[in-house]
Amino acid sequence: MSNMRTIRVTGKGLIKVHPDMTRITMTLEGMYPEYTDSLRHSAEDTERLKDVLSPFGFARSDLKTLNFSVDTAFESYKEKDVYRQRFIGYKFRHVLKVEFESDNDRLGKVLYALANSPVRPEFRLSYTVKDPEAVKNTLLGKAVTDAREKAAVLTEAAGTTLKDIQTIDYSWGEINFEFHPMNRNLMLEECAAMPSGAGSYDMDIEPDDIEVSDTVTVVWEIA
Repeated sequence: MSNMRTIRVTGKGLIKVHPDMTRITMTLEGMYPEYTDSLRHSAEDTERLKDVLSPFGFARSDLKTLNFSVDTAFESYKEKDVYRQRFIGYKFRHVLKVEFESDNDRLGKVLYALANSPVRPEFRLSYTVKDPEAVKNTLLGKAVTDAREKAAVLTEAAGTTLKDIQTIDYSWGEINFEFHPMNRNLMLEECAAMPSGAGSYDMDIEPDDIEVSDTVTVVWEIA
Protein backbone atom coordinates (compact mmCIF):
# COMPACT_ATOMS: atom_id res chain seq x y z
CA MET A 1 0.00 0.00 0.00
CA SER A 2 1.39 3.36 -1.03
CA ASN A 3 2.20 5.90 1.67
CA MET A 4 2.22 8.75 -0.85
CA ARG A 5 0.45 11.86 0.37
CA THR A 6 -1.45 13.86 -2.22
CA ILE A 7 -3.50 16.99 -2.57
CA ARG A 8 -6.36 17.33 -5.04
CA VAL A 9 -7.27 20.84 -6.22
CA THR A 10 -9.81 21.99 -8.81
CA GLY A 11 -8.86 25.08 -10.75
CA LYS A 12 -11.25 27.24 -12.73
CA GLY A 13 -10.47 29.07 -15.91
CA LEU A 14 -12.58 32.04 -16.95
CA ILE A 15 -12.17 34.01 -20.15
CA LYS A 16 -14.07 36.62 -22.13
CA VAL A 17 -13.64 36.55 -25.89
CA HIS A 18 -15.09 38.93 -28.45
CA PRO A 19 -17.01 37.07 -31.19
CA ASP A 20 -15.60 37.63 -34.66
CA MET A 21 -17.87 35.37 -36.74
CA THR A 22 -21.52 35.89 -37.71
CA ARG A 23 -23.79 32.87 -38.09
CA ILE A 24 -27.16 32.86 -39.83
CA THR A 25 -29.20 29.76 -39.02
CA MET A 26 -32.06 29.26 -41.46
CA THR A 27 -35.02 26.87 -41.37
CA LEU A 28 -36.83 25.75 -44.51
CA GLU A 29 -40.16 23.96 -44.14
CA GLY A 30 -42.84 22.62 -46.45
CA MET A 31 -45.54 19.97 -46.64
CA TYR A 32 -46.60 17.93 -49.68
CA PRO A 33 -48.88 14.92 -50.29
CA GLU A 34 -46.12 12.60 -51.42
CA TYR A 35 -42.85 11.77 -49.68
CA THR A 36 -40.84 12.20 -52.89
CA ASP A 37 -42.42 15.63 -53.42
CA SER A 38 -41.22 16.78 -50.00
CA LEU A 39 -37.69 15.59 -50.75
CA ARG A 40 -37.70 17.27 -54.17
CA HIS A 41 -39.02 20.60 -52.89
CA SER A 42 -36.53 20.56 -50.01
CA ALA A 43 -33.66 20.04 -52.45
CA GLU A 44 -34.97 22.77 -54.77
CA ASP A 45 -35.38 25.28 -51.92
CA THR A 46 -31.85 24.53 -50.72
CA GLU A 47 -30.46 25.17 -54.20
CA ARG A 48 -32.41 28.45 -54.39
CA LEU A 49 -30.92 29.46 -51.06
CA LYS A 50 -27.43 28.78 -52.41
CA ASP A 51 -28.28 30.90 -55.46
CA VAL A 52 -29.29 33.79 -53.17
CA LEU A 53 -26.07 33.58 -51.14
CA SER A 54 -23.62 33.10 -54.02
CA PRO A 55 -23.40 36.82 -55.06
CA PHE A 56 -22.18 37.71 -51.55
CA GLY A 57 -18.98 35.69 -51.67
CA PHE A 58 -20.31 32.35 -50.42
CA ALA A 59 -19.34 29.09 -52.06
CA ARG A 60 -22.24 26.68 -52.45
CA SER A 61 -20.51 24.35 -49.99
CA ASP A 62 -20.54 27.12 -47.33
CA LEU A 63 -24.22 26.40 -46.66
CA LYS A 64 -24.13 23.60 -44.08
CA THR A 65 -26.97 21.32 -42.95
CA LEU A 66 -27.51 21.17 -39.18
CA ASN A 67 -30.65 19.02 -39.22
CA PHE A 68 -32.96 17.47 -41.80
CA SER A 69 -36.17 15.50 -41.33
CA VAL A 70 -39.29 14.41 -43.21
CA ASP A 71 -42.22 13.43 -40.98
CA THR A 72 -45.80 12.37 -41.57
CA ALA A 73 -48.35 15.08 -40.72
CA PHE A 74 -51.91 14.63 -39.46
CA GLU A 75 -54.83 16.90 -38.68
CA SER A 76 -57.66 16.43 -36.20
CA TYR A 77 -61.29 16.41 -37.28
CA LYS A 78 -64.60 15.69 -35.60
CA GLU A 79 -66.90 12.95 -36.81
CA LYS A 80 -70.10 12.13 -34.94
CA ASP A 81 -68.80 13.86 -31.80
CA VAL A 82 -65.60 11.82 -31.94
CA TYR A 83 -62.24 13.44 -32.67
CA ARG A 84 -60.17 11.55 -35.22
CA GLN A 85 -56.96 12.14 -37.13
CA ARG A 86 -56.29 11.93 -40.81
CA PHE A 87 -53.11 11.94 -42.81
CA ILE A 88 -52.45 15.20 -44.70
CA GLY A 89 -48.95 14.78 -46.09
CA TYR A 90 -45.21 14.72 -45.48
CA LYS A 91 -43.57 17.72 -43.85
CA PHE A 92 -39.91 18.44 -44.35
CA ARG A 93 -37.77 20.59 -42.07
CA HIS A 94 -34.27 21.57 -43.14
CA VAL A 95 -32.08 23.60 -40.77
CA LEU A 96 -28.97 25.13 -42.31
CA LYS A 97 -26.30 27.61 -41.37
CA VAL A 98 -23.82 29.91 -43.04
CA GLU A 99 -20.94 31.66 -41.26
CA PHE A 100 -18.72 34.58 -42.22
CA GLU A 101 -16.35 37.05 -40.60
CA SER A 102 -18.51 39.66 -38.88
CA ASP A 103 -19.42 42.50 -41.20
CA ASN A 104 -22.68 44.43 -40.66
CA ASP A 105 -22.68 45.71 -44.22
CA ARG A 106 -22.47 42.18 -45.65
CA LEU A 107 -25.04 40.96 -43.14
CA GLY A 108 -27.51 43.67 -44.17
CA LYS A 109 -27.13 42.76 -47.85
CA VAL A 110 -27.57 39.04 -47.19
CA LEU A 111 -30.71 39.52 -45.11
CA TYR A 112 -32.18 41.90 -47.70
CA ALA A 113 -31.53 39.35 -50.46
CA LEU A 114 -33.13 36.57 -48.42
CA ALA A 115 -36.17 38.70 -47.60
CA ASN A 116 -36.71 39.46 -51.28
CA SER A 117 -36.06 35.98 -52.63
CA PRO A 118 -38.56 33.18 -53.46
CA VAL A 119 -37.22 31.26 -50.46
CA ARG A 120 -38.77 32.44 -47.19
CA PRO A 121 -36.91 30.80 -44.30
CA GLU A 122 -37.08 31.60 -40.64
CA PHE A 123 -33.72 32.72 -39.38
CA ARG A 124 -31.71 33.29 -36.23
CA LEU A 125 -28.65 35.48 -35.91
CA SER A 126 -25.84 34.49 -33.61
CA TYR A 127 -22.17 35.23 -33.15
CA THR A 128 -19.26 32.91 -32.44
CA VAL A 129 -15.47 32.76 -32.61
CA LYS A 130 -13.34 31.81 -35.60
CA ASP A 131 -10.81 29.71 -33.65
CA PRO A 132 -12.58 28.02 -30.71
CA GLU A 133 -9.71 25.57 -30.15
CA ALA A 134 -7.29 28.41 -29.40
CA VAL A 135 -9.77 29.82 -26.87
CA LYS A 136 -10.21 26.38 -25.27
CA ASN A 137 -6.45 25.98 -24.92
CA THR A 138 -6.15 29.40 -23.26
CA LEU A 139 -9.02 28.46 -20.95
CA LEU A 140 -7.38 25.20 -19.91
CA GLY A 141 -4.09 26.97 -19.25
CA LYS A 142 -5.85 29.44 -16.96
CA ALA A 143 -7.60 26.59 -15.13
CA VAL A 144 -4.31 24.73 -14.49
CA THR A 145 -2.64 27.95 -13.33
CA ASP A 146 -5.52 28.59 -10.96
CA ALA A 147 -5.25 25.05 -9.56
CA ARG A 148 -1.50 25.47 -9.00
CA GLU A 149 -1.95 28.81 -7.23
CA LYS A 150 -4.60 27.35 -4.94
CA ALA A 151 -2.45 24.28 -4.23
CA ALA A 152 0.54 26.49 -3.37
CA VAL A 153 -1.55 28.49 -0.87
CA LEU A 154 -2.92 25.34 0.76
CA THR A 155 0.41 23.54 1.04
CA GLU A 156 2.19 26.60 2.42
CA ALA A 157 -0.53 26.99 5.06
CA ALA A 158 -0.20 23.30 5.92
CA GLY A 159 3.60 23.40 6.09
CA THR A 160 4.08 21.02 3.16
CA THR A 161 5.47 21.38 -0.37
CA LEU A 162 4.22 20.38 -3.80
CA LYS A 163 6.08 17.67 -5.66
CA ASP A 164 5.21 15.98 -8.97
CA ILE A 165 1.78 16.08 -10.60
CA GLN A 166 0.12 12.67 -10.41
CA THR A 167 -3.04 13.18 -12.46
CA ILE A 168 -4.91 15.89 -14.35
CA ASP A 169 -8.63 15.39 -14.91
CA TYR A 170 -10.49 17.38 -17.51
CA SER A 171 -14.13 16.83 -18.41
CA TRP A 172 -13.70 17.35 -22.18
CA GLY A 173 -17.22 18.76 -22.19
CA GLU A 174 -18.53 20.86 -25.06
CA ILE A 175 -18.12 24.61 -24.56
CA ASN A 176 -20.67 26.87 -26.19
CA PHE A 177 -19.06 29.81 -27.98
CA GLU A 178 -22.30 31.26 -29.34
CA PHE A 179 -24.00 34.54 -28.48
CA HIS A 180 -27.60 35.20 -29.54
CA PRO A 181 -28.56 38.89 -29.81
CA MET A 182 -32.14 37.79 -30.59
CA ASN A 183 -34.10 35.53 -28.27
CA ARG A 184 -36.21 33.95 -30.96
CA ASN A 185 -36.38 33.02 -34.63
CA LEU A 186 -37.70 35.67 -37.01
CA MET A 187 -39.59 35.44 -40.25
CA LEU A 188 -37.88 37.45 -42.94
CA GLU A 189 -41.10 39.43 -43.42
CA GLU A 190 -40.28 41.05 -40.06
CA CYS A 191 -37.10 42.45 -41.59
CA ALA A 192 -39.31 44.88 -43.50
CA ALA A 193 -39.42 47.02 -40.35
CA MET A 194 -35.64 47.49 -40.50
CA PRO A 195 -34.27 50.66 -42.13
CA SER A 196 -32.99 49.82 -45.60
CA GLY A 197 -30.89 51.36 -48.30
CA ALA A 198 -30.23 50.24 -51.85
CA GLY A 199 -30.42 46.46 -51.62
CA SER A 200 -29.44 46.28 -47.96
CA TYR A 201 -30.79 46.51 -44.42
CA ASP A 202 -29.10 48.89 -42.00
CA MET A 203 -27.67 46.48 -39.43
CA ASP A 204 -26.04 48.12 -36.42
CA ILE A 205 -25.20 45.17 -34.18
CA GLU A 206 -22.20 44.97 -31.86
CA PRO A 207 -22.25 41.61 -30.06
CA ASP A 208 -21.23 41.42 -26.42
CA ASP A 209 -18.22 39.40 -25.29
CA ILE A 210 -18.80 35.68 -24.76
CA GLU A 211 -17.87 34.55 -21.26
CA VAL A 212 -16.88 30.90 -20.90
CA SER A 213 -15.40 28.87 -18.09
CA ASP A 214 -14.12 25.38 -17.44
CA THR A 215 -12.46 23.42 -14.64
CA VAL A 216 -9.47 21.13 -14.30
CA THR A 217 -8.71 18.90 -11.31
CA VAL A 218 -5.02 18.30 -10.55
CA VAL A 219 -3.54 15.88 -8.04
CA TRP A 220 -0.03 16.58 -6.69
CA GLU A 221 2.20 14.53 -4.46
CA ILE A 222 3.10 16.50 -1.38
CA ALA A 223 6.07 16.18 0.95
